[in-house]
Amino acid sequence: MRTSKRHALDEALARRKWTAGSELNGFFKEVWNQNQEEKITFLCIGTDRSSGDALGPLTGSKLAKYGFRHVIGTLEQPCDSTNFKDRLKAIPQNHRIVAIDACLGAAPSVGHYILAHEPLLPAQSVGGSLPPVGDYSVAAIVNVKGPKPYSSLQMTSLYQVMCMAEEIASAAAAAFGLIPDLASKHGSEPAVLD
Repeated sequence: MRTSKRHALDEALARRKWTAGSELNGFFKEVWNQNQEEKITFLCIGTDRSSGDALGPLTGSKLAKYGFRHVIGTLEQPCDSTNFKDRLKAIPQNHRIVAIDACLGAAPSVGHYILAHEPLLPAQSVGGSLPPVGDYSVAAIVNVKGPKPYSSLQMTSLYQVMCMAEEIASAAAAAFGLIPDLASKHGSEPAVLD
């Protein structure tokens, strides 16, 4: 049973595309257009105790600073495996969830994102067993997946993670009209890696 579940998750990931940061703005504009801002919660998953896994809390803190009112998972109050289920209970039932987390991937995909209109599979890179979450998801590929995933997350460049967190938060803020549109800064054509 466990092997078939893992196989199904691997197949679901294979159907998604790795995208460059230039597509973040368009993705968040879709989220904005399909929902009301006051009924969207950003669930930023991770811990401040690992450079690679700090992507979620860093993004959450930046989203809060930009003025988003419904953000769970910041540097001050991370949403990690120890409190994940309790933090989910705090989200109002009528809210749409944008789940954001770090992940590991192939070398060419590092620095890119997996964007989806479906749930995120938190902690999958490290063999975790948290339930799928989110109506929309952003998985930031922060490092290469190797034989020791925890080590890969620990050894991830904090600079890389901070840049990706800012890229996500500023794209969301621009798409939601909280700051001027920054799409032109990322280049004209999005890069998509298979």
